[in-house]
Amino acid sequence: METNSKLQQILDIGIALTAEKDPDKLLNLIIDTAMDMTGSDAGTLYMLKDEHLMFRIMKTRSKGIDSFKAGTKIDLPPVPLKKENICAYAALSKESLKIDDVYESNLFDFAGPKKYDELNEYRTQSMVAIPMIDKDEMVIGVMQLINAMDDEGNVRSFSDEEVRILRALSSQTAISLSNMAYVKEISEQMWSFTEAMTEAIDARTPYNANHTRKVAEYSGLIVDHINKLYAEEKEDIFFDKQHKEQVVLAAFLHDIGKMIVPLEVMNKQTRLDNSLSRIDDRLEIIKLNNEIDYLRGEISKEAADEMSGRLEETKETINDANSAGFLTDELYEKVQKVCEYKYVSPDKSRIIPFFTEEEKENLSIRKGTLTADERKIMESHVEMTARILNKVHFNRAYKEASTWAAQHHECINGKGYPKGISGEALGIEARILAVADICDALLATDRPYKKPLSREKAFAIMDDMAKNGAIDEKIVGYLKECI
Repeated sequence: METNSKLQQILDIGIALTAEKDPDKLLNLIIDTAMDMTGSDAGTLYMLKDEHLMFRIMKTRSKGIDSFKAGTKIDLPPVPLKKENICAYAALSKESLKIDDVYESNLFDFAGPKKYDELNEYRTQSMVAIPMIDKDEMVIGVMQLINAMDDEGNVRSFSDEEVRILRALSSQTAISLSNMAYVKEISEQMWSFTEAMTEAIDARTPYNANHTRKVAEYSGLIVDHINKLYAEEKEDIFFDKQHKEQVVLAAFLHDIGKMIVPLEVMNKQTRLDNSLSRIDDRLEIIKLNNEIDYLRGEISKEAADEMSGRLEETKETINDANSAGFLTDELYEKVQKVCEYKYVSPDKSRIIPFFTEEEKENLSIRKGTLTADERKIMESHVEMTARILNKVHFNRAYKEASTWAAQHHECINGKGYPKGISGEALGIEARILAVADICDALLATDRPYKKPLSREKAFAIMDDMAKNGAIDEKIVGYLKECI
């Protein structure tokens, strides 16, 4: 009956092992269970690291010592893997060892326990050392128990049956710890991949250096704020740790598609951008031709002055329009006017338009710096984000991140891209990313094609977007409260 009871404890602890996600709590649970099952007065857990056994948990109940409860680091030197030490021998040999009385044994060097006894007025007698062996037959640590007690409180020897049960318990623990380590490794691998991609994206263009990280930061702030409101019973939604991590991961990956956007599009600072120098050279050639025509007497002074006036008008218009955030109707008309100017030689043999058709199209952009075709190329980064991330295997902890990342330009009113998702079909996670992305775009100080906006102006724009149904008004309000 006693054996069945202990086996039942093993089964119960096995269930508990699968539920516990904190390795320190798991180790504490194991050592407490092992001590309870054997009535041990003391127990120590060592973890194997760099050819040494490192103290992890130490307990002595009769002395009120519990390193886990105290939350303090054990200030003891690590145990080298030398066969003279019982725990080290257990690790090296993968054998379970038991000693009836350490003071009467000469199998191992017990100077350490004896010194401990002397300093703490203690008497170490019976002892077991059980290696913790995982599914790959690798030793990851050692469990040591001291002074098994009978029902009357007298020190007794550990039984062979108890050693077998403790070995099973240690094996379960080792497997659970290895699984935890594997899950952690997978998570770290995913985040290291994300960091690498973020670095690659942000390093590709000077004005994107902080964007990805700011979007992730804002997304995390919004999630934390929602959780705070949930605790105050002002929100119905709660993000657990894993859910929040998915949102932040999606934020880090949302612009990965920009890896394929041509730099001449992504880095286009003004409407004319790199073509401005060619236009300047062309206008200078026209100016010189005009002066030569006049000096040769091939055109009148009035005609020469008229061409000079057109050149000055063109330069002034280019200066006003090239970097303007928006072309007013008046400025747009000026642009259309100068775009029709051209130089015609007196004999009509040479005609030099002030602008090429491509330059006319660029200078005529009403808002921003991109033409319709360039905007399509830029917007394609979202579809490419989806294509790239669909090639990545995300485990179940992160399986939704790729979907949310590819939806950060969708709008609640269905006017977003690339799929025009609308209404309730657009989840809160994608809505959070959209608000975070827009906020950083408005507040960013490193964008060469626009001046940074004040916080008040940025949120005024977002409030207007929310009223028009593009983004979530509640989330805009939450971010405003956060920053």
